[in-house]
Amino acid sequence: MPAARPPVARSPAKSPRTSKEPAIRLNEATGSFEVVNLKQADVDKLAKASLSQEQWKDLLSVYVDPESQTNASERPAMLGSYQIEKRVLRFVPKYPLERGLRYRAVFNPAKLPEHDSTEKAIAAALTLVKARPSTDTVVQQIYPTTNRLPENQLKFYIHFSAPMSRGESYRNIHLLNAAGREVDLPFLELDEELWDPEGKRFTLFFDPGRIKRGLKPREEVGPALEEGKSYTLVIESHWQDAQGNPLKESFRKTFSVGAPDEQQPNVKSWKIDLPLAGSDKPLIVRLPKPMDHALLLRTIEVVDGNGRKLAGTIAVANEEKTWQFTPQKPWQAGRYLLTVDKTLEDLAGNSLARPFEVDEFHPIQRQVQTEHLKLPIEISATQTVIP
Repeated sequence: MPAARPPVARSPAKSPRTSKEPAIRLNEATGSFEVVNLKQADVDKLAKASLSQEQWKDLLSVYVDPESQTNASERPAMLGSYQIEKRVLRFVPKYPLERGLRYRAVFNPAKLPEHDSTEKAIAAALTLVKARPSTDTVVQQIYPTTNRLPENQLKFYIHFSAPMSRGESYRNIHLLNAAGREVDLPFLELDEELWDPEGKRFTLFFDPGRIKRGLKPREEVGPALEEGKSYTLVIESHWQDAQGNPLKESFRKTFSVGAPDEQQPNVKSWKIDLPLAGSDKPLIVRLPKPMDHALLLRTIEVVDGNGRKLAGTIAVANEEKTWQFTPQKPWQAGRYLLTVDKTLEDLAGNSLARPFEVDEFHPIQRQVQTEHLKLPIEISATQTVIP
């Protein structure tokens, strides 16, 4: 059965004749191959013809052009559709073209309908130029920012300046000891990589089997980090961003290791600096030890006396030992609550609810039951520090 007639774009007037010969070009905007400068008479005949797919291929074929000298006719032509627009015959590949790959397009004018011609076929080698590599994507920060970590450090957050590709994480991350030798399998390599919705923050867990005492990996291999030693976390520049471009440069974080931290955080040890009523200065919470950066940003809130969450900006500083809240509007005198989700953790995974050593490890939690601590505070005209 003959193929359906291709769509024809109507124009109010015919294009003027030209002495230019037919030529093949690559339209990078549409990812298609075009034969231009066709005679109007040939275009009219094509519009009326009902060519089969094979007849279209005889007229215009496109092949992947390998570096070898294999004859194009011995390779299958690419699949796609054909269109006629004004004096242009267009071939649109079924699958997107690959940048940097060379293609060979062959147009045979002798196969035009009712075309009494012995003209030879026209061939052209065409390449969709690779996009200019962007060298702007970098590792912006690795949390925790402190350069002294507990032996039972639980995880790192790696922040990038642009969205990154998936599936390349673990082969581009290395942990080196002080001698520059790579630590063997220190991290938990998950099939489902842990990214934020923007693809700009990657969560890297240490293998919990090498953190918790009594587990087989720790007993057989030892902890990934050892107290008194130094290490360097290396992020390779080969890691590609979401556009397929490598990072601008590698990133290294060198740190020393202290004793394991097995103490739960305790809000009673926090110090709170309260701003004055009428000001827009931040409320500051000073913590005795570094805490989990991502959790600090989402587990502490300020609510007013009616239980409404205050709008404002949260910032974390001082090696994740300072949390501050700047209100959207000036403070009003009165009572407030500082609510703290008990899932807040320190660097070793000890939460306000329980120590990490007795906790279960769930790197991906679909549903989390929240429980909050509520710390009463009062904003007045007199500066107050809650010990």
